Amino acid sequence: MATSDPAAADPPADWGIQPGYHDVWGSWKTPSDEAETLIRRAMGAQTDDPAERPPESTPLRIVHPGDAGASSTTGPSWLTLEDGVQIQLANGLLPPDLPLGYHRIESDAGRSDPQVEHLIVAPPRAHLDDAMRLWGITAQLYAARSRQSWGMGDLTDLGVLIDWATERGAGMIGLNPLHAPAPVGPPANSPYSPSTRRWRDPLYLDVSELLGEVDPATRVEAEAASRQLNAGGRIDRTAVWELKRTVLDARWARGVNDPAFDTFRAERGDALTLWGTYCALSEQHGASWHTWPEDLRHPHTPAVRRFASSSAAAERIAFWSWLQFLIEGQFAAAGAQEVVVTDLAVGFAPDGFDAWEWQDHLAEGCRIGAPPDLLGPDGQDWGLPPFVPWKLRSQAYRPWAETLRANLLHARGLRVDHVMGLLRLLWIPPGLTAADGAYVQWHGTELLDIVALESARAGAFVVGEDLGTVDPGIQDQLRRRGLLSTRLLWFEDPPPNEWPQQAMAAITTHDLPTVAGVWSGVDLADQRAAGVTVPANGDDDFRHRLRVAAHCDDAAPVDHVVVASYRRLAESPCMIVTAALDDLMGAEHRPNVPGTIDEHPNWRIPLPVPLDDLEATPLADRIVDALQR
Repeated sequence: MATSDPAAADPPADWGIQPGYHDVWGSWKTPSDEAETLIRRAMGAQTDDPAERPPESTPLRIVHPGDAGASSTTGPSWLTLEDGVQIQLANGLLPPDLPLGYHRIESDAGRSDPQVEHLIVAPPRAHLDDAMRLWGITAQLYAARSRQSWGMGDLTDLGVLIDWATERGAGMIGLNPLHAPAPVGPPANSPYSPSTRRWRDPLYLDVSELLGEVDPATRVEAEAASRQLNAGGRIDRTAVWELKRTVLDARWARGVNDPAFDTFRAERGDALTLWGTYCALSEQHGASWHTWPEDLRHPHTPAVRRFASSSAAAERIAFWSWLQFLIEGQFAAAGAQEVVVTDLAVGFAPDGFDAWEWQDHLAEGCRIGAPPDLLGPDGQDWGLPPFVPWKLRSQAYRPWAETLRANLLHARGLRVDHVMGLLRLLWIPPGLTAADGAYVQWHGTELLDIVALESARAGAFVVGEDLGTVDPGIQDQLRRRGLLSTRLLWFEDPPPNEWPQQAMAAITTHDLPTVAGVWSGVDLADQRAAGVTVPANGDDDFRHRLRVAAHCDDAAPVDHVVVASYRRLAESPCMIVTAALDDLMGAEHRPNVPGTIDEHPNWRIPLPVPLDDLEATPLADRIVDALQR
């Protein structure tokens, strides 16, 4: 991953397009005039003149508790706090004791239209207990299926994993993103390109608890089909969803009369209704809103309102809302609040729900990604649309705040994928490639202010995925703001006992090999079979790190290497030390091989043994013992 200069932390001028960046080979890359023009146009520029500036929007100020000063409005003004309380400002001066939150200042200033200013009061740092010291497990929940699962790991299996880990002293369980995919069509295998990051995936529901409320024939057929799915060597999300939908539809058809569901809908309000509306529209017109009738392609058209108010649509909106009610209930019942660290994907699909609702704030045709580097000579195009910085800021970052709030619900912490993107992102202009991209930076560190605010409100810590070649200035900025860094044995040259304290330590991630995969040679074989270009020395860099960590030679048994490596990892002073559930269960295949789609069964590989057997797995106990030390 290439890096931009430390100035990325400073507020951007004009459109925020940076003049260039140093790639991993040390060369300075300057975006072309064409690229800059296309990006400015996607941001709303009306001309190709580089001197054109973004339009003026509602002013925004972010302050910290205890700060005082004048607002940008003139004349008599009133401050409306987030809870509706109004305070008259003397001479426009802000009081120093303002509560955390999203507030609003208004002044008539003798004009027909009042002046308005957004005011956000945020703590200087995210929530973080400086004395925190814990160990935990990271897991791909879909892969952690038990003998009772319906083809993939579910929220009941999460509860089993939480119970097993916390009984042994674990303080966290890190999960893959649970974001919802498109409500119709084959579910996406990758959890990193969701339809929405604010609602959770009903695929993870344990529907077996509903079987007592459906007809006997449906129950018998569903149980038989679930056993067959569970016996498969690959996770078939399409088949899993079709089976679970059969039970959910049958249960819904019998009627749901639950006051708790009514309360849930009232509390989630318009946001849940809009999600249900999108799902109901998708059932009629397909998953991609780009192909819908034109008058339905924006959430706030009269046609959408008429659709949502019809009796047929209301029933479907209620159904999709009910699924979210079930998910939240099962997630909380699993004990997530005390230990789960959720995973926030870097973006969302261009034709999904989040893009439908927030299309006015996105850069049409642009995608985010990564520039060329050693692992990807052509760069990476993630196909995800970026927010236009000035447009998101004009909304006082409401979409970003809503996204954080949804992912911090019932969670102890949050992992932010590609956390450097909170300071700047590589934009790929329409019609060009990642190699032609340019970095676009946000307004200073305001996205981090919103992270700090939502983290403080939730009482949850935040881990940033800052892997790759990252400017030390950026990492220092994240550290000062209270975010934990990520340190991996695969990449760090210093030994674990020299790693920083404010970090989460691990050996691997979902995109990298398991210990058994490296030591057995299976991972290298998988890459070659998938057509991935591997280094001339194969996986010897990884093997060397294991030899050093485990103090062993190539003849050492794999279990010894795994346990000894985690024992070395536990010597780190990092606040959090984690073990991958794949390593606990002796998995040889990594969950995902970057750069491949169907060439490798990405995101579809279950753990080699059922989760039920974790209790009787000596390797898991030995790794836990190493971490406890």
